[in-house]
Amino acid sequence: MGRSRIAALLCTGALLATGLAMGAAPGVQAAGPAPAAMRPGTHEPGTHEPGAAAAATRAGAPAPAVPAPCVNSPLPYGGQAADVVRIAEQARKQLDLAAVLLRVTVDGKELVTTGLGESMAGVPAVPAQHFRAGAVADAVMGTALLRLVDEGRVRLDDPVSRWLPDLPYAHRITLRMLAASTSGLVDYSTDPAFLAAQEDNPFRQWTSEELVARATGKPLLYAPGANWSRSRANSVILGSALERITGTRLDVLLRQRVLDPLGMQETRAAATPEIPSPVLHAFTTQDGSYEDSTYWNPSWTTAPGAVLTTDICDLARSAAGIGSGALLSSRSRAALLDPGTVGLGGPTSTCPASVCLKNTEATHYGTGVLVVDDWVVQNPSFSGYSAVQAYLPADRLAIAVATTEGRRTPGGNTAELVMTRLAEVLAPGRAPHLG
Repeated sequence: MGRSRIAALLCTGALLATGLAMGAAPGVQAAGPAPAAMRPGTHEPGTHEPGAAAAATRAGAPAPAVPAPCVNSPLPYGGQAADVVRIAEQARKQLDLAAVLLRVTVDGKELVTTGLGESMAGVPAVPAQHFRAGAVADAVMGTALLRLVDEGRVRLDDPVSRWLPDLPYAHRITLRMLAASTSGLVDYSTDPAFLAAQEDNPFRQWTSEELVARATGKPLLYAPGANWSRSRANSVILGSALERITGTRLDVLLRQRVLDPLGMQETRAAATPEIPSPVLHAFTTQDGSYEDSTYWNPSWTTAPGAVLTTDICDLARSAAGIGSGALLSSRSRAALLDPGTVGLGGPTSTCPASVCLKNTEATHYGTGVLVVDDWVVQNPSFSGYSAVQAYLPADRLAIAVATTEGRRTPGGNTAELVMTRLAEVLAPGRAPHLG
């Protein structure tokens, strides 16, 4: 599968959102009651991530302790850690990246954490800096949904109309279809009129009502569940459904069900394009000039309450915790990796090959994640930011990379390129084939 098809499967751009959800997403009428409303130092290597603690949380034990600060591993680097940093620095220069943040853990134990380059002129890039988590929100929402399935609160094949009865097509679309992106809803973000509006004002605050209407106001691309295509409307609607299922605001639900159990204390939702300090600044040339795009508004990309910012250490925790299914039953772990998408996808008279993509055993979409050559991946990309979380279950190897653009950085997700080079060294012969 070529790079363009992989990119579309992963997230043809980032799945970012702003706006704390204070109830059902606007425009998605719900059934039932409304929900309740610097420069760091170094630390000793060998810090463990809360993998075992996450499993204990699934069994009802207390949440894991607050993780250690996200800081550079101490110098000098040796062994594989030195190889990782050397390869990342080479990639940073070759790709003209402004900054590279990375963290690698094996079986929950830190191999190396570092920042390379600059956040902005004169400000070094350091691991504690926050950036947009994008499509990682899909992985978090997918795991939250599967936890509710484990508890018997819902079934994956429940129709969305059970909670959102007035949503067009809701009686034909299930929770599984939203989480696995097989609903048939069009992707409003590819609409020329929408793209023109975004280009005209990248700071615009979009409402869920506007976004959902752009998707549901058009015919389905195919019968729900019969094909595969990326649509950001799936995320917007799934977020609203999760609120209705639990009676809990989405940002609170995600923290309770996924973020806190995995020790992701630096991952937060926001109601504005705000990013917590310290900030990794992003720059882009997509409008023809090299400009700061850090605070461009991501409200158009996912459900309010699922707009996440994070740091590189939390991204590695997400890779390991979600990729391993640490919070899930064995049955839900299987659904995480294949909710029935293998074998789906392909062009039809109403859906071109560039939109309806083939899902194979080697490369397919799961429940909010992408499975590539046995790696469990997500790779957000948004207006100068790129990131990737990748987990190889057989080796318990987690790789997290975030990058920002320089003036001559090539297009595409550059964090993915860096991660692949690292995987070739850390898992020889088994790096994911993303290109």
